[in-house]
Parts: sequence; structure tokens; C-alpha cells
Amino acid sequence: METENGTRWLSDEEQGAWRIHLDVSRLLTYQLERDLQPFGLTMNDYEILVNLSESEGHRMRMSDLAAATLQSKSRLSHQITRMENAGLVRREHCESDRRGLFACLTEDGWETMRKVAPHHVESVRKHFIDLLSPEALDALHTSLTPIAEHLRAQRGRV
Repeated sequence: METENGTRWLSDEEQGAWRIHLDVSRLLTYQLERDLQPFGLTMNDYEILVNLSESEGHRMRMSDLAAATLQSKSRLSHQITRMENAGLVRREHCESDRRGLFACLTEDGWETMRKVAPHHVESVRKHFIDLLSPEALDALHTSLTPIAEHLRAQRGRV
């Protein structure tokens, strides 16, 4: 339905799909956060640890890590300081660029990942994967892929 000012309002079906998406996104994030709390981690902490653990040399340039985690450089810097204080990561200067910094996974950070990852995967299974049939999971992946691609392209334009 379009109004005189050109707004294309959502139909009841569209509104329902949009709202259930928001509900699931918020509720799932909340539950995954709760399941990480016993380990003293937030979802942001865990995402940073995952990115570093999967990167070559278990380190990333701070600017690349900010982009990968969708955080501002300032916010990431505060996050890394907190994680440094916990002994999970350290900063290293970039040899080729005096202004550049790397975030590096420490041995304690690696051990934390090894300990927490199985619990996190079980949480993802319990609260998401195992609630969907293989067909529904495939349909969800197929449905969300163009949205993710569109949003990545938009992000690159900013």
C-alpha cells in the first residue's frame, strides 16, 4: 500500500516477517551472551577471539579487525584494552607501518578459545541450528544470502 507521500508501507505479512526477524535476532543474541557469561566473555569478545584465532599468525591489523567486527576503531580500541587487561590479546606495532597496530591472540586467549568454543557451538546448536530442519536451514541460508550481499555492498560505499 502506497500513500500520497510515496511511502510503501509493509503489508501484514511483510510486517510479521520483519518483526519475527527482529525478535529472533535480539533473543538469540541475548541467549548467546548469557551462555558466554560464565566464561567472562561477551559476544564482542568472542567474535574478536574467533577472528584472531582464524587469522594467519593469530593476529590482525586493528583496522581490519574493526571492519570484520563492524566496530568503530575507537570502540574496538576500548574493547582491545579491556581484553588486554584480561590477558586475552596484546597489541603489537606493525613493522612496515609505524602507525599501524596489530591485535594478537595471546596464549591465554588461545586457551580461552579452545575452552569456550565447544560450549558456544553447543549453544548455537541448541538455540538455533537444531530447531530447524535441514530444508528450513537451507531455505534460510538461501533467503538471507542476497540480503547479506546487499548490506556488504552498502557498507563498502560508506
